[in-house]
Amino acid sequence: MKDVRGVVAAAVLLAAALAGCSAGGGDGEGRPPKGAPSVTATPAAAESPSGDPAAEGQGTGDRMTPGPELVRDAFAGLQATLQETCTPGAGDCAYYLGRVHEELTGLEASMKNDPKGPGHFPEPLAWMAELTKTLGGDTSTENLEAHMKELIGVRDRINTWMQDHPDDYR
Repeated sequence: MKDVRGVVAAAVLLAAALAGCSAGGGDGEGRPPKGAPSVTATPAAAESPSGDPAAEGQGTGDRMTPGPELVRDAFAGLQATLQETCTPGAGDCAYYLGRVHEELTGLEASMKNDPKGPGHFPEPLAWMAELTKTLGGDTSTENLEAHMKELIGVRDRINTWMQDHPDDYR
């Protein structure tokens, strides 16, 4: 049974990879399109390193569940936004600000789930919590444009903070 699950899991992952390749997308550097979930497959408890997929945070049985990226990977996605900009109201902000928000959200999740614990990232997590409160759950283009200064400010503060903590992203 274990062999069958491994074959099925490999086939599912291969099909997903091929679908992603044939559908285009991505950023040309091997990363999936923005918005694509980070997925880790754990086909069976016996195949996870600890023998317990629930302990791995990946679900149970043959299910594939998204998991947070590593802090360094999430931070790399955030850094990729540093050279971009937009003009509010000009139509180019919807993608850009949505992407910055998405990268911040992913980084927040990875920091909260990092083995060092969320206490290792007090300032970035506090800044992101304040931004979340400021946005009030509204991630519409209009609201992100209205709070562009705060959104970009948090991104830039986190970038500076992370540069002072190279152990967390190298």
